[in-house]
Amino acid sequence: MTLLPTDPMATADTGDATGDDVAARVAREAARRRTFAIISHPDAGKTTLTEKLLLYGGAIHLAGSVKARRAARHATSDWMKLEQERGISVTSSVLQFDYAGCKVNLLDTPGHADFSEDTYRTLIAADSAVMLLDNRKGVEERTRQLFEVCHKRRTPIFTFVNKCDRAGEDPLKLLDDVEKDLGITCAPVTWPIFDEDRFVGVYDRLTEHVLLFERGESRGAQQLATIEGGLDAPEILEHCSPGALDKLREDLELIEIGLGAFDRGKFLAGDLSPTFFGSALTNFGVEPFLREFVQLAPPPGAREASTGPIEPTSPGFAGFTFKIQANMDPRHRDRMVFVRVVSGRFTAGMDVTLARTGKPIRLAAPQSVMARERTVVDEAFPGDVVGIVDKGQLRIGDTLVEGSGKAPPQFRDIPRFAPEHFARVIGTDPMRRKQLDTGLAQLTEEGATQVFFSDPDVKLGSGPAPIVGAVGQLQFDVMLFRLESEYGAPARLEAIRHGNPRWITGDRKAIDKFCERSGRSRLYDAKGNTVVLFEDRWALRTAIEQVARDGNAVTLHDEAP
Repeated sequence: MTLLPTDPMATADTGDATGDDVAARVAREAARRRTFAIISHPDAGKTTLTEKLLLYGGAIHLAGSVKARRAARHATSDWMKLEQERGISVTSSVLQFDYAGCKVNLLDTPGHADFSEDTYRTLIAADSAVMLLDNRKGVEERTRQLFEVCHKRRTPIFTFVNKCDRAGEDPLKLLDDVEKDLGITCAPVTWPIFDEDRFVGVYDRLTEHVLLFERGESRGAQQLATIEGGLDAPEILEHCSPGALDKLREDLELIEIGLGAFDRGKFLAGDLSPTFFGSALTNFGVEPFLREFVQLAPPPGAREASTGPIEPTSPGFAGFTFKIQANMDPRHRDRMVFVRVVSGRFTAGMDVTLARTGKPIRLAAPQSVMARERTVVDEAFPGDVVGIVDKGQLRIGDTLVEGSGKAPPQFRDIPRFAPEHFARVIGTDPMRRKQLDTGLAQLTEEGATQVFFSDPDVKLGSGPAPIVGAVGQLQFDVMLFRLESEYGAPARLEAIRHGNPRWITGDRKAIDKFCERSGRSRLYDAKGNTVVLFEDRWALRTAIEQVARDGNAVTLHDEAP
């Protein structure tokens, strides 16, 4: 198996040479960007792997203890207080570091299914994905869902088989199960080495080297010492038994016979997955993965827009917003908008056009974000994610372009998901109504929850208590926690009977008549659109049949029109 792409170091920018034009520099910088997300089922070890990639990337010097939830140290990516207390990831994080001449942008996503919407939006901003598997369980439901999202977009997918430090499924059988389940071929790049059932290292098929890991005293908090050499190198023979090496040779022969040559074209098309083995907890196999990842992962590519594909080297800056986060700095109650750079050179304070409105805005004080830590940046290039402090002009899915025109390009809409759970939110301290409304408004802008009203003329700050909707039940817990901890607005939820939302358009009288039927409840979203909730799925099915009989008087939509 031979696949050694261009060394990223060869494309690393060494500064502005005299007369170097912006286009050449953009092409050079884009070529060394690697922007990816990790997808997995909960408890597969995603947060731990994220920490260890940061450790080997030099972004942190001591990995956090993600298992000891009450320990003084926490996972770097889990910056929110709730995440640290519960030991789970509930919001996406943007983590950037340099490695082997590449600028790596790691988009960390929540693993819990209740936060699917945040995860799906973040995956759209990634150029590749790492599918993390538990070596005992293989493909699990959440992994399968996220894989389908990536596969539909033809996103190149890496596979990292985790937890090899404990007994698990036979590696060959596990890869065969993945192919049968997901329809993607796993092409091993590293292969696990077991010595009397102990996981001692990996074999790198690209370099044809054995890497044996020495267990340290830091329990994975620091980088491991590694012994590296060929299969017959004296240092390898000294530290690994002949039986373990013989078994390795047998496995390698089977892999070569069964899988054949690596096909880079299939990988980039999302049909073949370079596969790695390791243990994020002990750091075994993490550095070989990172080393090969920057070689194999694609740099930023073209993105479809309303005017056609926009290449990273297309003239002028273009980007889109995919995430909004309130209160990353609680002292200032700020609103951070994450912008994925698609083309051109982003510079601090530049004037751009907001494609949705056609109006110019200034992107002041851009920041590079490492979880909650921020660094002011002067420029960014395709593949980078920039944080913009915004006062409310930008929404999720907005396109930003340099220059002006009658019809600026707009990138494809970022999906929104209809809520599945609804409840009325009631403040428990009447004196904190203003803080409650502010919190609801800002948390809604993040896209995790949506606010609805029983009257089209009522907005936050007036009228009865609003109704909130969320994709997952856990989002309600997060919302209540953040309302109290970040806004000083304690609240409780009062469940409502109806759900199964559908947005409705059509003749006003026909809408009124439609909503009066039994088993239906009318609400209005924050933009004034009419939303109908149904008592159960049977009531929804009856409504759909009614619409079909009545012709075009009203139309039901799965999301806001």
